[in-house]
Amino acid sequence: MSRARIVLWLRLTLRPACSLYRARFMEEQTQGLRNPGEMENGIEPCGEECASEAQETTVTEGAAKIAFPSANEVFYNPVQEFNRDLTCAVITEFARVQLAAKGIQIKVPGEKDVQKVVVDLSEQEEENAELKEGANLAPGDQPRTAAVGEICEEGLRVLEGLAASGLRSIRFAREVPGLQSVVANDASARAVDLINRNVQLNGVAHLVHPRQADARMLMYQHQKASERFDVIDLDPYGSPAPFLDAAVQAVSEGGLLCVTCTDMAVLAGNSGETCYSKYGAMALKSRACHEMALRIVLHSLDLRANCYQRFVVPLLSVSADFYVRVFVRVFTGQAKVKASASKQALVFQCVGCGTFHLQRLGKASGASGGRVKFSAACGPPVAPECEHCGQRHQLGGPLWAEPIHDLDFVGRVLEAVSTNPGRFHTAERIRGVLSVITEELPDVPLYYTLDQLSSTIRCSTPSLLQLRSALLHAGFRVSLSHACKNAVKTDAPSSALWDVMRCWEKECPVKRERLSETSPAFRILSMEPRLQANFTIREDANPSSRQRGLKRFQANPEANWGPRPRARPGGKAAGGTMEERRRLHQNKRKEPAEDPVQRAARLKTFPCKRFKEGTCQHGDHCCYSHSSPAPEDPADEAPGDRPETPYQNPPGPGMATGPGID
Repeated sequence: MSRARIVLWLRLTLRPACSLYRARFMEEQTQGLRNPGEMENGIEPCGEECASEAQETTVTEGAAKIAFPSANEVFYNPVQEFNRDLTCAVITEFARVQLAAKGIQIKVPGEKDVQKVVVDLSEQEEENAELKEGANLAPGDQPRTAAVGEICEEGLRVLEGLAASGLRSIRFAREVPGLQSVVANDASARAVDLINRNVQLNGVAHLVHPRQADARMLMYQHQKASERFDVIDLDPYGSPAPFLDAAVQAVSEGGLLCVTCTDMAVLAGNSGETCYSKYGAMALKSRACHEMALRIVLHSLDLRANCYQRFVVPLLSVSADFYVRVFVRVFTGQAKVKASASKQALVFQCVGCGTFHLQRLGKASGASGGRVKFSAACGPPVAPECEHCGQRHQLGGPLWAEPIHDLDFVGRVLEAVSTNPGRFHTAERIRGVLSVITEELPDVPLYYTLDQLSSTIRCSTPSLLQLRSALLHAGFRVSLSHACKNAVKTDAPSSALWDVMRCWEKECPVKRERLSETSPAFRILSMEPRLQANFTIREDANPSSRQRGLKRFQANPEANWGPRPRARPGGKAAGGTMEERRRLHQNKRKEPAEDPVQRAARLKTFPCKRFKEGTCQHGDHCCYSHSSPAPEDPADEAPGDRPETPYQNPPGPGMATGPGID
């Protein structure tokens, strides 16, 4: 039989068997993959492991109860409870303001009873007040109210663009009155399934509507004025930069935009070029980096809104824990947009002493007829070298140079939280942070710190009250900052501030002979102060929040309290694995101190050149090897077999040989 006939006979004989095995293989694969959608979401069948992942953990926060897989810990971060509580408080007051214009009063749980105790009204006086209010109404009309959990037809339309487990949206529905609807959106199908289950668990299906879509596309689809959202909340993992352009278009006229940024390393100046690519500003490494981060985010929001003839008005800007959180209102107006350039500023910061100066980008001046004329600003405000220490300046920004808080609105939120402390679990911290914010100087951007001022001139650090008193005695204003515990926010010029520190150095002298002539400390102290500081403690130097002992600057709330790792498909982030990973990554960029014994053993593997020359005087105490060369017989080796070594003395007996010893 020829070779071609043999091949043909084998094909015809084995074809049915091949088809049978192929069919069995496809059947096994189909049975192994029960749900094709699981592979798309990164979930693989795993037998017993899947059964363990099916177990759920229930978390109660505020009035919401959330169930999420116990194996996936990235859906819930208890540290951000302060963020969520503050957001509920802000949206409640925003709803109160917005609905009051429509004649609707909101009912906050626990607020009415508390107000009775605070005001101390008798029942008769309260009834008279209600009758007086009812007298202003038309016959047959009743005052319209909006309660928690009820649909208000003229209420707020809320969007949470990145909902994850839906905790924030469910808390809105169960704690904030005056809502028309809440859209809980997420791009992950697994997250949307979790949102649906949590919505049914909390009984808020009539208010919360889960949605699976890209947050940007969803906001771009709601650009029409009639379809915009009254409140948009963005809390992404890392930077919100990809969502800001769509957000400023999808929020209604005068609507509220809430944005969280957790990429603090970028905003704090570690990567200035990355900060520019995301936010359009250069961040500097500064002691005031946390407030600078807030102002960079506000600048980015206003810049993106200006492209559509819109502008932002900050209501509240908070730097807390590992993130910054801003609440702004968005308006439309071509005339107001022209003033945006005069609200931004560049920062000139000295690399030696840290002194900073702000340079506005634009200038707004009055013209005839009550008009406002806009022009380019003149500058720069500094010389090529610092006037105090003689070193060069770094250029940062642009950033928002106007007030970052609306103190009237902050006061309303503070009053509501103070009179109803049982509403939020973190009410004590909210009260402390907002109290410090109300004490901040609104028209003074950035700040200095006590340790920065004292370390620059190498002197002991004055107390906070001493420095504040000296500035107040000199006729300047001074305040704290919620972003830093040791902050000194003042309208005093930098020359007056350094004069105060020179006067303090005279009371606590520095050893001048230890200072280099080119150091900032030497140059600053070489000049005599023109201002004679008075460090006598004043009563108004101690702020009210400090006197009352409020929780203004909270310590680390728990171990490993930073941002959680990014969510992975399948959610297999076990707690033990994360703890092990954190331990391995701890101080990974620092070189560990070498054990002296290990160092001696490593160096003993190398021959001592001085011993070879006969000049080493250390003997056995030498860190290098003093082994004598072993006798060799050249005849025993072929010429090509002899290893090429840079030295002739091999390590002594018992010593390890070969590369990679250390």
